[in-house]
Amino acid sequence: MGKSENIPLPAVRRLSLYLRQLEAYADENHRTISSRQLGEVLGLSDAQVRKDLAYFGQFGHPGIGYRVPELIQRVRRILGTDKLSRVLLVGAGNLGRALIAFRGFQKRGFELAAVFDKDPDKVGQMTDGPNRLKIWDLSEMPAIVRKHSIRVGILAVPASAAQQVAEEMVAAGIRGILNFAPVPLQVGPDVSVASVDLAIHLEQLSFELNSVAP
Repeated sequence: MGKSENIPLPAVRRLSLYLRQLEAYADENHRTISSRQLGEVLGLSDAQVRKDLAYFGQFGHPGIGYRVPELIQRVRRILGTDKLSRVLLVGAGNLGRALIAFRGFQKRGFELAAVFDKDPDKVGQMTDGPNRLKIWDLSEMPAIVRKHSIRVGILAVPASAAQQVAEEMVAAGIRGILNFAPVPLQVGPDVSVASVDLAIHLEQLSFELNSVAP
């Protein structure tokens, strides 16, 4: 069993929260931060912060706490975003075009390198995002994945097409899928899937609001 398999998934997810807050502190010219300060703003205990970071090594300095620039660099390295990774997108509909226009990819260590769709009216068009990209037919995916060494793909297609397209992505060499389709994907154990279902989040918020006594 690899080392990463022994780390609880919630701790890994919280790393991203720590990174966002550390970057906010860096923007405000904070040079050091304590586990208590970092935890308070995120609604966590200082013990939880220390425990989470301890899974990945030793970070603090006695009498100082954490050096913000140093911790940002190390967390980025752990998450693999300290170097630019190329990403592809399948689906150039309304959601896909909103993702294409998103300017935060590169800041987070990702470059949208290719866009695919099966609609012949869209194939061959150029996108309107920060980097103008040609929309390719799905049949071109294996060659482009190899050419650009792409391992991560974003899936933004209708639910009815999601499983088939996911299988094509995996066959092309994609090993991580960010799934915006509101259906679970059946992929092999060597492929990681993270699903984003906006309706579920809204339903959870609705439940919490309706559970609060008036």
